Amino acid sequence: MQLRKVTAASAAVLALALTATACGSDDKDDSASGGGKKITVGIKIDQPGIGLKTPDGKYTGFDVDVATYVAKELGYDAKNIEFKETKSQDRETAISRGDVKFIVASYSINDERLKKVDFAGPYLLAHQDILVRADDDSIKKPEDLNNKKLCSVTGSTSAQNIHDTLAPKADLQEYGGYSECLTGLENKAVDALTTDDSILAGYASQDVNKGKFKLAGFKMTNENYGIGLKKGDADLKKKINDALTKMVSDGSWQKAVDANFGPAGYKNEKAPKIGNVVK
Repeated sequence: MQLRKVTAASAAVLALALTATACGSDDKDDSASGGGKKITVGIKIDQPGIGLKTPDGKYTGFDVDVATYVAKELGYDAKNIEFKETKSQDRETAISRGDVKFIVASYSINDERLKKVDFAGPYLLAHQDILVRADDDSIKKPEDLNNKKLCSVTGSTSAQNIHDTLAPKADLQEYGGYSECLTGLENKAVDALTTDDSILAGYASQDVNKGKFKLAGFKMTNENYGIGLKKGDADLKKKINDALTKMVSDGSWQKAVDANFGPAGYKNEKAPKIGNVVK
């Protein structure tokens, strides 16, 4: 009988130990409340000024600064943030699968994307613009792109938008990447490069490109950058919005803008109000 009592007691202790272990395992999970040790955030890693992974493995850019600030407000130290590359075509999938907790990756809010994911923000209002050589004063308005060689990356709709609505005689040139367009622009193989002004400013702000290019300031579209997250996660959305509001109010937002885009003479819009998507 005594043996059975001891065995029963041991079983009870074991059950308590297993319960405690199970509760403790939550520390390894991502948590909107910041209770977990790690959080995975989706970013771009090939856009200078926005999101860039440097050769030494560090991450830089405005989106990286925003993501780091938000994660800190959620309770995560910078050292516990795992940045994960999320290419444009993979963003909704990465969110729905739970590969990332949220995405900060020049992610424009639009009606089609809102069917699949939710957005906090917006945290930046960007515009489609063009980049030209610093000494080129021949393009003063979008219509001046007629008969000019206009570069964008393969698959982008930016150049086509200009061709369809503003400069139907523009000579569209598709390159494999923005860096190739920049090389072509510098070598006068093309006359202008187009995409979001924030992305253009990031490239022009690189040390190797300083003084070579300038933004035209055309503001041809409105691009409201938001932080993508799983649809229906109202609690996380509110916490991120609160973090973004604080980032603006304490001056960290403007400091990040100046640090990442300033060298290109980027005239940024004021920080947008949360929930105010400019059409």
